[in-house]
Amino acid sequence: MPLTRAFRDTVKSRADRDPAFRVALLTEGLETLLAGDLETGKALLRDYVNATLGFEALASATGLPVKSLMRMLGPSGNPQARSLFTVIEALQRAEGLVLEVSVAADPEAA
Repeated sequence: MPLTRAFRDTVKSRADRDPAFRVALLTEGLETLLAGDLETGKALLRDYVNATLGFEALASATGLPVKSLMRMLGPSGNPQARSLFTVIEALQRAEGLVLEVSVAADPEAA
């Protein structure tokens, strides 16, 4: 289901005034990707981009075309790993973060 303009504006407004919200949106998107939910992870990253730097600035930061970025984070996008990691690096840099992956035992694994 497409997001309404009001929802996008609300997310952008919150991201503008709340750095912790921006960080949470970005990390949730990446954690969701790592958990194997590509569709939701891409949607969260797209929300983050729309609420923060925008696709034009992301294109400048990555050297990837705007339309390609919008497609790869769209519902039917199938990003190549190289492009996805280029985007993730640029988003970390824009937010001033260095994200790390840690290993934990799966409590459901027996």
